[in-house]
Amino acid sequence: MNIQQESISQTEVERDTTDMLIGNSFVGFLMTVFAFSGLVFFFGNDTPSTFTLKLQVWAAMVCVSLIRLVDALYWRINLSGKPYNPRPALIRFSAGLYITGSIWALYAVLFYSSMATVELAATMIVLAAMAGGAGTVLSPNKHLVSFYCTALLVPMSLCAITDNSGKFFILGILGIVFWFGIFISAFRYHRFFVSTLHLKAKNNSLMEQMKIERIETEKVNKLLIASNEKLDASNANLEAEVERRTADLYRLSNKDPLTNLLNRNGFLKHLNNLIDTTRALENTLALLFIDLDGFKQVNDSLGHKVGDVVLVEIAARLRNYTEENHLGRWGGDEFVAVIPYANVDTAKAVAHAMRSGVTIPIIAHDNQVTLDATIGIAMFPAHGDCAVDLIQQADLTMYDQKRKHRGSIGVFSETLHEEIKREQRLCERLRSAIDNREFTVFYQPIIDVASNSLSSVEALLRWNCDGEVISPALFIPLAERSGLMPEIGAWVLNRALIDLSHWQFKSGLAMSINVSVAQLLDDSFFKTLDSALKSTQISPERLYLEITESVFATDTELVNKRVNELVSRDVKISIDDFGTGYSSLNRLQSMPFNFIKIDRSFIQNSSEESDTIIRATLLMAKEFGCKTIAEGIETEQQKLHLSQLGTDYLQGFYFAKPMSANDLISWYNENYS
Repeated sequence: MNIQQESISQTEVERDTTDMLIGNSFVGFLMTVFAFSGLVFFFGNDTPSTFTLKLQVWAAMVCVSLIRLVDALYWRINLSGKPYNPRPALIRFSAGLYITGSIWALYAVLFYSSMATVELAATMIVLAAMAGGAGTVLSPNKHLVSFYCTALLVPMSLCAITDNSGKFFILGILGIVFWFGIFISAFRYHRFFVSTLHLKAKNNSLMEQMKIERIETEKVNKLLIASNEKLDASNANLEAEVERRTADLYRLSNKDPLTNLLNRNGFLKHLNNLIDTTRALENTLALLFIDLDGFKQVNDSLGHKVGDVVLVEIAARLRNYTEENHLGRWGGDEFVAVIPYANVDTAKAVAHAMRSGVTIPIIAHDNQVTLDATIGIAMFPAHGDCAVDLIQQADLTMYDQKRKHRGSIGVFSETLHEEIKREQRLCERLRSAIDNREFTVFYQPIIDVASNSLSSVEALLRWNCDGEVISPALFIPLAERSGLMPEIGAWVLNRALIDLSHWQFKSGLAMSINVSVAQLLDDSFFKTLDSALKSTQISPERLYLEITESVFATDTELVNKRVNELVSRDVKISIDDFGTGYSSLNRLQSMPFNFIKIDRSFIQNSSEESDTIIRATLLMAKEFGCKTIAEGIETEQQKLHLSQLGTDYLQGFYFAKPMSANDLISWYNENYS
């Protein structure tokens, strides 16, 4: 009997596994065809022979996908929901998956060398996305998920790593790391899935056994009343076992195993029930999204074991401020809490109490850990009508608070929502701004005080997006956060030097160009710089690179190395916005530079304190053997005052506003011809 039950349980597990794999495959077929078609037809820089070969591989992929779709439809129509032998269906599905993965791998290897940078990056993103999805969808079968994720990520990553140019080495390493991460996650999901199915199968087996026992009990009761108590006891034990198994299933699907809080699935169910009750009572509730500040550093420096201890302790502390099952772990170091019958003031008070609880030092494996928390709050029904909307609004609020000031608390508003949506839209548009020719470089003159003549011009980037001029103060930080500054900075550098090479101005006119920290530390920066100087035939001495003081907040040793490489090329270095950032005399002393730009805030403020700072800067520049540039000159009085103080160069609206290259030529001819 036990052997038969085990056989039935195993068959049920295999059937559930097959149902899960095939039932979730329809979107995968569609995504495979669309993703593969996008890679083949979106990029138009292939040679005819390469494109023909791509078409052949694409046709093979489409054929395989159609065959797999037909097989999946056959399964859905004829087998789904019915008892059947899962082995043939699983074999057909596996064969199709192996062929699909092999075609992906073949595509990556065959066409790697012919891919342009954008196509290669797009291909890696598509393969990573497909592998990430497969890591979850295929997790019921570890052999399939292992092969498919490996086929998608490893060949392309190995091609990038072994590429002789070395341009995509880091991309290849990231691909291998991502592949390894997917393996870990997929195998964890597999263990969870198999454990759940076995529990389900055992539970069903126990239920069937209980039914049989009850039937037998009814028969025996008519003949043997004396044995009734024993049979009742047996039934009670079986029911207890069923309840225990059911509780195990609930715990596995709704509880976080580390903190024993509700997991994402369990919290959403509970929150939806609370929202229904609150709506019926015409009341309000608050949703708090809590993100720990500094937890990543704990994991990175002290290890995940210490991190787990910290998370358990934080969960225990947060429980003190919520009712039972009103707190959940959303993932990683993020928690969510719901406060029923709360208004904004109540929610803020609870959030401040939670943050105070988090900031108390934690002792974990003889390590003292101190964290903080950033909390976003969303209210029902004012900010959302369902659980997902409330969590999303609170998450957006938390993200905005963390960006502005870590360790703070914020309440969602429509203004914030519109700002974030606008930033997201601008980020998307930034990615194609160069290709769409939306960028323009304007130039502002810098005047030599001694000769009252044009000494250099500063290149300033302008962005016109759908007729709207976007302020650099908005789009430059967006570009830095989205990793686009190296590409945008390279475009500005090339554009400015090309314009400089075309101007028929005074000999030796210099070009001043801002360089961000991300651009300076990018591995391709010097290659771009050398290429631009060589192609335009501009002498390096005529190029002034402006570096803000924020570079001092990063890796000082690496920054010094990069700046010294610039100096070795005879490129001039200018410290921009001096006096407003992170500089110190010790750091300035260790870094070679040629110019100090006095920030406009000191020029506009005509107080004695500002003059004292300006005089100190001029004295410091003299001691360091460099020149000074005062920016923000708008009046004759400011010009005379800064000249008398001893500034070497002046820049501002008094002389000229930033202008296009053509307008600069006209301005020069009017003033210096």
